[in-house]
Amino acid sequence: MPRYLSLIQIDESTAPAEGPSPELMQRMGELLEEITKAGVMLDTAGLTPTAQGKRVHWAGGELSVTDGPFTESKEVVGGYALMQCKDMAEALEWTKRFLKVHEEHWTVTCEVREIAEG
Repeated sequence: MPRYLSLIQIDESTAPAEGPSPELMQRMGELLEEITKAGVMLDTAGLTPTAQGKRVHWAGGELSVTDGPFTESKEVVGGYALMQCKDMAEALEWTKRFLKVHEEHWTVTCEVREIAEG
C-alpha cells in the first residue's frame, strides 16, 4: 500500500503566539486517535518555530548555513504526517479532516505527495 507525506505549511506571521488552543488540541487528539486506529497514520509531529531552525544550502560547490527565523518565507513547514493509504483520494480525505479541526483564524496548507518507493 502506498505511503503519503503531508507537509503541513503554516503562516507563522498569523499563527497565534500562544499556539493551538486547548479545544484545537482536543479535536486534533481525537482525529489522530481515529486515524491511528484505522491503520493509516505511520508518524506525525509538529515542528518548532523557524526561529529555532537553520537552513543548510549547497550552491556552486559551497555550503552555507543560515540561522532562523526565515522572514522571507510566508509559509513554512510546521509539521508533517506520514500516512499509508490505499490511494491519493484517501490521503486527501484524511488531510481535509485534519485541516477542518483548525479554527478559522488559522492559515494552514497541506501539500500531499506520494512517497516514491524503490
